[in-house]
Amino acid sequence: MNKRFVILLIVLFVGIINCSLYAQELNYVKIGYASFYADKFNGRTTANGEKYYHKKMTAAHRSLPFGSIVKVTNLENNKFVVVRINDRGPFVDNRIIDLSKSAAQKLDFVEKGITKVKIEKIASLDDINNIDINNFKYYKINVNEYHPKAYGVQIGSFGENKNLMSFIDKFNNKYSEEVIVKSRKQRNTVIYNIIIGEYENKNQAEIVKQKFQKQFPDCFVIAY
Repeated sequence: MNKRFVILLIVLFVGIINCSLYAQELNYVKIGYASFYADKFNGRTTANGEKYYHKKMTAAHRSLPFGSIVKVTNLENNKFVVVRINDRGPFVDNRIIDLSKSAAQKLDFVEKGITKVKIEKIASLDDINNIDINNFKYYKINVNEYHPKAYGVQIGSFGENKNLMSFIDKFNNKYSEEVIVKSRKQRNTVIYNIIIGEYENKNQAEIVKQKFQKQFPDCFVIAY
């Protein structure tokens, strides 16, 4: 057999294997048990040379390349996090990932110690420029167009969606009042007004305004 032909076959064979492995890596999905780093590991060096810190959204995996971005879903409550692989482990039978403590807190299994999860690789740091995995935030949204009546209390305005979502999330965690968002275009910018409630008369709205006056000094009553 011609030597060049043999070399070509070897190159093609290696290329096919590499493409196959790459495709398998992109479609990586695994179900098993997750644990999390004990406090004694906080500040220690990970396998890729970084320092481990509880507050970072990172994880250890036995084989996925460092820099892999994976979605980890707690199958017991459907909560999920996105973490970056920067360490090796866990080296315990039937455990497939070791999460940072902050990731485990978001998945709500710190008290149990372990939980059943699904891992899905969604990206690699090699594929994404300037990504900061520790700044990812997720919001569950249920939005319907609505036409309110009567009165409300406007407590703030935002020109960026990210600030809007963060504000509403914090407000809903602290207060029971319903939040309505009014969007309006101002030149080339969309402004989002945050309005509390839908009250039958102006007096009711004034009472709510007084309740929030200290925290939001510029709040005011509006007519829808």
